[in-house]
Amino acid sequence: MTIYTGFIGTYTKQDGKGIHTFELDTEKAELLHAAVAAEVNNSTYITISENEQFLYAVEKGGKGGGLAAFSIDNGKLNKLNDVLDSEGVPCHVSLNKSGTRAFTAQYHTGTAEMYSINAETGELVDLLDVATHEGTGPNLDRQEKAHTHFFGTTRDERFVIAVDLGTDEIITYEVAGEDLLKKSVFKTEPGAGPRHIVFHPKECIAYVMTELSNEVLVLAFDEQEGTFEQLAAHKTIPHDFTENSQGSAIRISSDGRFVYAGNRGHNSIAVFETSEDGRRIQLLEIVSTNGDWPRDFDLDPTEMFLVVAHEKTHNVVLFKRGASGQLTPANSEVTVPEGVCVTFLKGN
Repeated sequence: MTIYTGFIGTYTKQDGKGIHTFELDTEKAELLHAAVAAEVNNSTYITISENEQFLYAVEKGGKGGGLAAFSIDNGKLNKLNDVLDSEGVPCHVSLNKSGTRAFTAQYHTGTAEMYSINAETGELVDLLDVATHEGTGPNLDRQEKAHTHFFGTTRDERFVIAVDLGTDEIITYEVAGEDLLKKSVFKTEPGAGPRHIVFHPKECIAYVMTELSNEVLVLAFDEQEGTFEQLAAHKTIPHDFTENSQGSAIRISSDGRFVYAGNRGHNSIAVFETSEDGRRIQLLEIVSTNGDWPRDFDLDPTEMFLVVAHEKTHNVVLFKRGASGQLTPANSEVTVPEGVCVTFLKGN
């Protein structure tokens, strides 16, 4: 198979329509056929079920917002339903592997929320529980209150992890039926502004992208207790860069050898190589993304390519990924307005 389908969640403030689709031809190293897949109000983050039958998107509407569910049919989206009972609009959504729960992060309300799903039909059922964060950080402009930016499960799904930019906290929850129970809290350095987290696929190590300090934090994770311990912090932009830059997405290759971190403002991706069972990372390169404000990126299913969506220049750019983990422009791009989130169907 050489053609893979990708989806991009977008803002709808200008020309973005919500969920857009595109194709990647891995044989020709080319992006193709960008188009609107479904019009959804401010559908800035999306995720696909493990069986690839359903797609879930954050949505603005109702009391504030919530989630919309779609079935996937040959790369096309058909809306199933939505649940818009949240007081705010989520900025992140993830699923458990069985497809029975969705987890959303609410930046503006500082909450982490859990939804129930009918795994057979893919339809959303109800907003089950809302965990509210409280606190501030030293950055008066960005940390005046809690701002949850990520909510997703650990590898074994024993815990669900919330990352709060406003309070400089990484909060571990347990799921007890229909309830979220707080288990532990890890505090980053004040003002770091943690945004997203990824887990090493084989080791008890996590990597956190900070938005305000532009760093990757290397954390040891206790899978039994749900606690974190910081091992190191690495800058993702040059030390002499003094203009505005904000950390964005973080991804890890499926073999755990390479970590990729995005920088909005510096408009780049920092490439790190892992060693010592993931406990150490070394910066290999910082590569220009050839656009403005790289909000998100993802590896394609073959992991031979990386696709970057730019919010401000509205271009989606393709990079080739070598065996060394390093990135090379493929000189191919498509236009998707206000791109915020990138994900792929794995295909067969």
